[in-house]
Amino acid sequence: MSRHHPPGTALHGPTTGARRRTALAALCALALALTVAITGAPAAHAAAPVRVMPLGDSITGGPGCWRAVLWDRLQRSGFTNVDFVGTLPGGGCGMTGWDGDNEGHGGYQATGIANQNQLPGWLAATHPDVVLMHLGTNDVWNNQPTATILTAFGKLVDQMRADNPNIKVLVAQIIPMTPSGCSWCPTGVSALNAAIPAWAAGKSTAQSPVTVVDQFSGFDTAVDTSDGVHPDDSGFQKMSDRWYPALTPLLGGTTPADTTPPSVPAGLRVNVNCSMVVTLNWTASTDNVAVTGYDVFRSASGSPATAVGTTTTTTFTHTLSGLAQYQVRARDAAGNTSALSEPVSALPPPCPPPDTQPPTTPGTPTASATSATGTTLTWASSTDNIGIAGYEIHRAPGATGGTFTQVGTSTAATFTDTGLAAGTTYRYQVRARDAVGNTSSFSPRSPSRPRPGAVAARPR
Repeated sequence: MSRHHPPGTALHGPTTGARRRTALAALCALALALTVAITGAPAAHAAAPVRVMPLGDSITGGPGCWRAVLWDRLQRSGFTNVDFVGTLPGGGCGMTGWDGDNEGHGGYQATGIANQNQLPGWLAATHPDVVLMHLGTNDVWNNQPTATILTAFGKLVDQMRADNPNIKVLVAQIIPMTPSGCSWCPTGVSALNAAIPAWAAGKSTAQSPVTVVDQFSGFDTAVDTSDGVHPDDSGFQKMSDRWYPALTPLLGGTTPADTTPPSVPAGLRVNVNCSMVVTLNWTASTDNVAVTGYDVFRSASGSPATAVGTTTTTTFTHTLSGLAQYQVRARDAAGNTSALSEPVSALPPPCPPPDTQPPTTPGTPTASATSATGTTLTWASSTDNIGIAGYEIHRAPGATGGTFTQVGTSTAATFTDTGLAAGTTYRYQVRARDAVGNTSSFSPRSPSRPRPGAVAARPR
């Protein structure tokens, strides 16, 4: 049997309490919504930079300028959210402001790093996301068997994964070496490089891939190293060019379609004029797509080359400051850069000594053809060891006193002054100037006037 309540009858008990609680909850929700609307959502945090550890020996560490070239290219290509990490600092290499941190330990072997468990400490200090590993050169030089080196590689990768299970490892097939006193080195490098791909395939996982980067092919120790082992500028460029396409997909980018660098600019020529302006010219580089410009580098007193400018043509001017050498490299739209050209020296030319001799003093000016508003002045010409560029004409009001101010110039020993006030006395004096700005004394004292070198003109 249902119960009915007449209109307007108040309901009491649990039903009324439930409604009050619902209303209160609604008010609280509204207050929370207003608070969120007023304060706004929490600010989004910027993505953490990708931490990249260059790991190796002296080829990576000192000076290891492939790191500077690679860093520069990453920045120019838009990969700016990158942090090179390591317990060793870096610098120089002709570039400023690049991230030089690394783990390039000169003389170290992969087997030694693994056997002495040195890597875990470096990892704990830096926690890399990506490792660029160029190791094995010193192992080969010390005649370590390929299998022993690869065992060390495997231990190092295990230690990397213990620090970061998602770590990405780029392992180089190392650059060739032909040092004197190491007849086994070339074949040792080839044997190691031949075994690395199969080792990497067996060590790689989906979570932590191991990618092989060919640093061997196309590398010429006669051209690309300074001593058969350590890269020179062209070698550093080649190493950077190999790391770049393998690294960029791990930085949120895609493997660039164009990885071919332009050819090296040839025939670099330098001319220095007596104003110490350096003009560089060279033969245009070629590229599989197109050359987009050139970077010009300068070094002085044995210091590393530093970039001094860019150009889209095959000529560049710069101001000479002391003895200097210049080099040029080409670049394309994909960010590929050639190796630096052979350096050329810029020397001050055998110029005559600077002209510091002023002209002689011009003769006393005399006025003629004076009218109510103007007068024509003439004077004896000055002489100069090089040549007179012209004369400055100065005027003062009144027969005495007043200040002389320049009212004109003339390339001849005559000048017509106009716009004068009728019935007013004016005094004039003149001085000569040569092409470099040396000036003579003002014209001599007029015997009939009190101011030195002045002549009176009174328009009528």
